Order: sequence, then C-alpha cells, then structure tokens
Amino acid sequence: MINLNSIIFNGMDITKIDVQVQLSAGFAKPEFNIIGLADRAVKESAERIRNALSALNLSLPSKKLTVNLSPADIEKTGSHFDLPILCGILCAMEILPADELSKYIIVGEIGLDGAIVNTGGVLPASVWANKNGFGIICPGVQGAEARWAGHTNILAPNHVLELINHFRGTQILPLPQMAQITEQHEKIGDLAEVHGQAAAKRALEIAAAGGHAMLMVGPPGAGKTMLASRLPTIMPEMTPNEILETSIIYSIAGKLGDKSLISNRPFRAIHHTASAVSLAGGGADARPGEISLAHNGVLFLDELPEFNRATLEILRQPMESGKIIISRAKRNATYPAHFQLIAAMNPCPCGHLGNAALSCSRAPRCAEAYQNKISGPLLDRIDLHVDVDAVNPWDMNKKSDTPTETSAQIRERVILARERQISRQGYVNALLDGGDLDKYVVLNDELTNFLNTAAQNMGLSARGYNRIKRIARTIADLANRDEIIMSDLAEALSYRPINRGKYGVRG
Repeated sequence: MINLNSIIFNGMDITKIDVQVQLSAGFAKPEFNIIGLADRAVKESAERIRNALSALNLSLPSKKLTVNLSPADIEKTGSHFDLPILCGILCAMEILPADELSKYIIVGEIGLDGAIVNTGGVLPASVWANKNGFGIICPGVQGAEARWAGHTNILAPNHVLELINHFRGTQILPLPQMAQITEQHEKIGDLAEVHGQAAAKRALEIAAAGGHAMLMVGPPGAGKTMLASRLPTIMPEMTPNEILETSIIYSIAGKLGDKSLISNRPFRAIHHTASAVSLAGGGADARPGEISLAHNGVLFLDELPEFNRATLEILRQPMESGKIIISRAKRNATYPAHFQLIAAMNPCPCGHLGNAALSCSRAPRCAEAYQNKISGPLLDRIDLHVDVDAVNPWDMNKKSDTPTETSAQIRERVILARERQISRQGYVNALLDGGDLDKYVVLNDELTNFLNTAAQNMGLSARGYNRIKRIARTIADLANRDEIIMSDLAEALSYRPINRGKYGVRG
C-alpha cells in the first residue's frame, strides 16, 4: 500500500490527510474507487486522472484501484486532491518513488492533459508543511506563493511529466523565486480631492487612527462613497504578519494573485444585494466570505438600510470578537475578522430629507421607517456617526488661501497615533475593553461627571458609554497627549447618535 500526504482546511486550521493507494490483483478490467467521505469534486478526480494518464501514454492496470482518504470521518472537499491521488497511483505503478514522495505535502488540481493547475490554499499549506518538517509539491504557478512561508523544500511542476522527470533525474525542478509584494489596488485618489466635508474628514481620521467603525449619513452625491474609498490612503502600512495572515485568507479563498501577496489593506465594497453566505462565508467547503476578506482592512457597506436585515445582523458577532464562526452540518470553521466597518446611507429613501425643495410629502415618516431597517444593537456597535451634508456648488471650484490637507499629511498623524496605542496597550483603541479600558482611559472627577450626565441625557447603553471613552482616547492620541481633556470628551460625544439634526438617526 502507498501512503502519501495531503491536507484539508477547516477555516484557518489544517488537518493532514493520508492518501492511501492500493492495487488489488485478480480483476479483468481496471476498477477505480475513492473512499473516505469524499465529496463530488474529489470523486470527479478519477476521470481527470484517467485522462491525464492517457495524455502521458499510460493507462490504469487491470486491477482494482482503491484510494482511501484518511481519517475517514472528516469530509474531504476540493480539487487539490487530484495531484496526491495521481502521485499515489504512479507510485503504485512504480513510476514514482513512494519513499521520496512521502516526505512531501502534495496539493494541486490536474488538467485533462496532465497540466498541474492552481488551487486554493497553497500558502497556508506551505506554512504548515514547513512547520511540521515536510516539503511541499504544488502547482508551478504557485511556487512563488509557497516560498513566502520561508520554505526551501518546494517542488513546483507545471506538468505531471516534469515531476516524473525530476524524480528520474532527467529534469531537475528549480527552487521557485520568492513571491514579490506587489500593489493589489489601483490608485484610489487622495482626500485632498474631496471638496469641503471637513467634519467627515476629521471623523475619518479618527476612525483610521483608532480602528473605529463609522457611519456616514447624508444625501446622494454628498461624497460618502468618495470619502470611504480614500480611507486606506490614510491608514498605516500592513505589517509583515498582517500581510501573511491576510494573504493566507485570500489563498484559502482562491483569490491570491499569481506571484503576489496582499500588501495593501483590503477594501471590500459590498453591494446591498449580497447574500448572508457571501458576507459571512460558507458553502460546502466553508470558504471565507467578505467579512474575512476584509481582515486587516476595510469593509464598506453603501446604502446600509437596503441590505437584508438578517444579513446585517451577521456583522454583530465579528465586530465584537474579531472572528467569525461558520457552522455547517459536518464542520465548524473559524476565520479572523478584524475589519474596520465603514457604512453609508441616505437619511430616507429619496435621500433629500430636510431639503424643502426636494424632499417628498411623506417626510419625516418615511425617514423613520427607512432608518428603522437597521437594528439598534448594530448601530450601537458603530463608534462614529457623522452627518455628511451636500456640498455647496459655489464651494466646488472655490480657491482657499489654506491648501487642503493631502492623505499623506493626515496619514502621518494617524501613524503616530497608532504607534502610541501599540506601545501603550499593544493594539488599537477600538479593541480596548474590560480592565484595559479602565487602565488606559482615565477620567478625572469633572470629566466623569460630565460623561455620566451626557450618557444619561442621551440614553447611551453601557456599550455606547465605553465607545465614547475609546473615541476620546483616540482623539487625545492624535493630539499626542497622554491625558484626556474636556474637548476630547465633547468631540467624542458629538459622534454618537441622539436623534440629532435634520437626519434624526436614532441611538
């Protein structure tokens, strides 16, 4: 019996799978069976392998061929089992050396012509293999991806014939080059291009500095989407650990580009027709959804009330815990989900509430019904609530003696504020909670009385009360101050909804 190695994913966790191949004599014609709780994609590998062998001028012997994927009580999904199964068959046919291949983790999909095509999860598979003392055999187009794990025992053939020739000594496969960190997004503009909206820009800076969630409310064309899309331009660069962790998620999802890693903070803009599965993740193989793809980056939801309410409620748990658990009948998968939520919405269906010239006759009742589509608990988890007014046409081409700040200038302050937070507590202020919140957000008696009175008058929940303290801490960090002063607290309170202004977003 031949015993080779592959893997299967359960969220970010990896389980080693033994690919056992056995040929039994005494049969008049070839018989090919795959057992071990294999799904349809795995069972279909039999036909892909038959055609690949035919392309190599080989055929299955007239024996019973049994492939067992062990342990048998774990469901096996994905086309990456093609290559290890084919390698096991070639070992059983004494074309490849089983003792050598048993030292590798093998992943890859096989084309009908014997080509080895890309498959999801090569990066985490390489990380796991390196940690556990295995080499890795993967598709040639993903060899550079595998190298990022620090692995040097990598075979990355483009065709099965290259792998056969390598072990026969007629063609030595070179070590793949290290994947280059490349830009993943096109230039997305600069905050200096946004006319007016000083208050929204200030809130965006606070959001970037402390990792806070933010909701913008305003009429169509006010610049909400434009502001949100420029948030990544003022955020700090990703650390090497963040690059690796985010790239692993994209690799599992099959969205990692060839020879590149995710180096820019993800910006995932989701349409309001998105389903719960696309947002949270799932499917037969429990793949990551948009929430996890936004890990270490930004999740932007435009037209927030237009989303299905049940879909939006999925955000509540990952916003609090920084992870999302996908539960399926046969498995539970956990993915990291430290994302920064930025949402935008019109104040009412037509978007012109408060504008006497444009608002409809149903105002303000239509606005209340529209805003009530978003649950109070979800709104309570959003730190910054900002009114974004329509820009005056006369201000569009107005020249000011004071030049508008660029994203680079704002980003310098954000980086300094983030550095203060990391050196003080090891993470951004948006995650402050429990004892750390009391330790690092210290208010004197005057500030405590002021906050308590304001919280009582505004009807803030305990969660909202703590969010005020976190925002005040971030505002002080942006000012390079250790102590929180009255103006910090007052500004923080201005970002909480209290049925304020013409938009009436409730708290």
